[in-house]
Amino acid sequence: MGLISQVVFDGGRHVLGVIPTTLMPREITGESVGEVRAVSGMHQRKAEMARQADAFIALPGGYGTLEELLEVITWAQLGIHDKPVGLLNVDGYYNSLLSFMDNAVDEGFITPAARHIIVSAQTAQDLMCKLEEYVPKHCGVAPKQSWEMNQQL
Repeated sequence: MGLISQVVFDGGRHVLGVIPTTLMPREITGESVGEVRAVSGMHQRKAEMARQADAFIALPGGYGTLEELLEVITWAQLGIHDKPVGLLNVDGYYNSLLSFMDNAVDEGFITPAARHIIVSAQTAQDLMCKLEEYVPKHCGVAPKQSWEMNQQL
């Protein structure tokens, strides 16, 4: 993520890194780029990123990437947000995951509207175009405002 942060920063864009305080010594090994916001834990990290983000993009990654990706998809499905979720599917890295999701639609475990939450492309330029064109199909169980109000209680 350091290289991506540097490229974004060099392009004149705002960079915000959100990290749990317990991971800072292990994850921040050099000079940081942009703003670094410390939070108390992983759930707070994801919640803060969701508040600040215009969209979510998953690059090829491991368990942590998949966990965060599935959580923001679930949040969209529940109506917590209506922001686009994108997969940068470099060299078909996510083909198996996308096939799994399509199969889950065919088997009735994921609705077509919920499958629409995630978009994918093989290049960053194509993905950005799809994210900009994204129009949510509301399949949430509650309006976004009710989630925000309940979280404040």
